[in-house]
Amino acid sequence: MGKRGGFPGGMGGFGGMNINQLMKEAKKMQADMEKTQEELGSSEFDATAGGGAVYVKVNGNKQIKEITIQKDVVDPDDVEMLQDLIITCVNEALRKVDEAQAASLGKYNIPGLM
Repeated sequence: MGKRGGFPGGMGGFGGMNINQLMKEAKKMQADMEKTQEELGSSEFDATAGGGAVYVKVNGNKQIKEITIQKDVVDPDDVEMLQDLIITCVNEALRKVDEAQAASLGKYNIPGLM
């Protein structure tokens, strides 16, 4: 009488890897990822715009920690320029966070993560 159900050849698609070993590796990867995310969260990223007229510092959790605006760039008749500089500066700092996250977490190569 033949076998019913189950996987042909034992565990099949795991390449002979013990399920306990697979779970151990997954837990280690999860711990490593959490540590990497924690390190990124405490890292700081900065950017400037307008030749240093606007400075922004953010953390790895994409929270703005500091904005510095040089007095000579504040012109009540040209508020739009100042707004554009701030937007440019914040977006550049956030882009740096995204870049660092992709570089740090990309090594885990998990589809759908990033």
